[in-house]
Amino acid sequence: MKKLFKSERAIENAHVFLWLLKDSSWCHSWRWLGVTMIIPTLAVQLYLCWLSRKHIHEILHNIAVALWISANATWMLGEFFADDSWRGFAQWFFDAGIALMVYYYVFLFRKDTGDDHASSNG
Repeated sequence: MKKLFKSERAIENAHVFLWLLKDSSWCHSWRWLGVTMIIPTLAVQLYLCWLSRKHIHEILHNIAVALWISANATWMLGEFFADDSWRGFAQWFFDAGIALMVYYYVFLFRKDTGDDHASSNG
């Protein structure tokens, strides 16, 4: 995928487009497009997780985004095909993402000072 895009940032920007297609399809009740867009949206996010695996602040945030997309996808599928009965399952994904972020910001954020993330903030 890096051969297709010039930088990781370009992949992230393309990912935003995929995510918008997925969520706007959900909003418009375009089931076939919304369901189809789950796979590329989540796949690109998982690829971004892989690319960021060496930086704790990046990988944890990218995993949280993957959980968020999974929650959205579960919620959407439940609305489309299960009379909105999957919202509880979606909440598990949302809660896992929040728990991951709480863990990072409570236990790791202050320790995460050895790379460009911390130095760019001050």
